[in-house]
Amino acid sequence: MYALLAIGFSLIFGVARIVNIAHTAFYMLAAYCFYALMVKVGLGFVVSALVAVGAVTALSVICYRLVIEPVREHEAAVLIATIALALIFQELMLFSFGGHYLGIPSTLEGAVRVLGVSIPLQRLLILVVAAAMLAVVWLVLYRTRLGLAIRATANDLEVANLMGMNVNRVAMATVAISVALAAVAGVVVAPVFVVDPFMWLAPLVTMLAIVVLGGLGSLKGSLVGALIIGYVEAITVFVLPAGAYLKGAVALLIMVAVLLARPEGLFGVAFEEER
Repeated sequence: MYALLAIGFSLIFGVARIVNIAHTAFYMLAAYCFYALMVKVGLGFVVSALVAVGAVTALSVICYRLVIEPVREHEAAVLIATIALALIFQELMLFSFGGHYLGIPSTLEGAVRVLGVSIPLQRLLILVVAAAMLAVVWLVLYRTRLGLAIRATANDLEVANLMGMNVNRVAMATVAISVALAAVAGVVVAPVFVVDPFMWLAPLVTMLAIVVLGGLGSLKGSLVGALIIGYVEAITVFVLPAGAYLKGAVALLIMVAVLLARPEGLFGVAFEEER
């Protein structure tokens, strides 16, 4: 889940230079949409998941065109606009579903044993789907013309524009891909955890820590950072079961320690001018 969120965030930052605070809010919207379709409407798991991901991705493109693109050249305005979007989504879910914790029945029952450890199939599904989505992103970025355009725009926006690329269209496609990753994360995680209007806040802090740790705009850094932070949180809970609430603080402490030694992150560049 962390990897999907962080890589999506890094994609849109690297291409469009947008700090999208609403990124995890789309993750929350996908979970609610999946809940409404599966529990309220009664659709199947696969259909509900596909519709939820598609609807949230389409909504992100609309929000980009109407809210972000007009102020894209002003970083502070973009930051404020994405914060406003996230709060609007939060209040809409509060108004529509209330502030209650909502549960989604598990779509897969049972567990498998790996090296003596019992792993529920529902949690194993998260790992399989995340790995598949990361593979799809790699194929898109390195085996398609769109991926070539995305990498060129991320490398140098001005040169890509001079070479005839429609950088606005590339940025829009990148927004769609990044939010689709967040929506997939929301859908696969929803049956494991509870759905509530504030579920976007905790992943937002962790995602930002991962992106900064790995290096802003670095996809490899986001993946490595997600693994580091995820394992640090898991080890913290294992060592201090009564202090599980400390896992976020320990993860942030790891980030600060790495930044003190390497301010640009694990795989980031020291200065924008070095590009």
